[in-house]
Amino acid sequence: MIAAVRLFMAAEAVTFLLAAAIHRGFLISGYQHLAAATGESVIAFVLFIALLLTWIRPASTRLFGLLGQAFAFLGTLVGLFTIAIGVGPRTVPDVTYHAVILAVLAWGFVATYRAVPPGETHVVRPAP
Repeated sequence: MIAAVRLFMAAEAVTFLLAAAIHRGFLISGYQHLAAATGESVIAFVLFIALLLTWIRPASTRLFGLLGQAFAFLGTLVGLFTIAIGVGPRTVPDVTYHAVILAVLAWGFVATYRAVPPGETHVVRPAP
C-alpha cells in the first residue's frame, strides 16, 4: 500500500515539474506561461512534501497521499478554469495534459482511499 501511494505521488509530482519546466521554456520553447509554471511548481512542491512526509510518518501514508493528491486535483481544476476563461494557456498539449493528469490524480486518490493500512483488513468481523 505504501509503495503504491508513493509511486502515484512521485509520478504526479514529476509530471508537474516537467510541465512547469516547459512553461518556463526550459525543455520546449513556444509554450512559456509564467503563471502556469508557478501553479505547476506549487502543486509539484506540495506533492513532494506529502511524499517526504510518508517517509517521516509511514503510518500516515494514506492521509498524506489523500491530502497531497486532493490539493493537486483542486489546483489542476483551477488550471482548467483559467484555460476555460481564456487566462491560462489554451494549447492542445495544455488541455490534453490537464485532462490526463486529472484522470491520473483521480485514480491515485481512489487507490489511496481504498488502500488498507497495514494491520487492518477489509473483513468486517461480527462482535462476540
